[in-house]
Amino acid sequence: MNLSAKNKKTVVDPVCGMTVVPSIKEIITTVDGKTYYFCAEGCRQSFEKNPRKFLNPKPAKKKGFWGRYLERLEKANGGRAMKCH
Repeated sequence: MNLSAKNKKTVVDPVCGMTVVPSIKEIITTVDGKTYYFCAEGCRQSFEKNPRKFLNPKPAKKKGFWGRYLERLEKANGGRAMKCH
């Protein structure tokens, strides 16, 4: 029996981002009527504690002086590109 992931439908574990073959891994949970598949029991437990954390992640903040400057600049111009003239 060939268990190659190339021949099977794959999904992504919402906690760690690992590719999971649903027909092989049976570590699942259902939230709001949607089924999520996990690579390990630890990922499933983390997801069940706070599913919103993994379903609606916050974008990473930019670091350092230059990152803070760019964030303020984007906020000041509404996210539009700057025009030189």
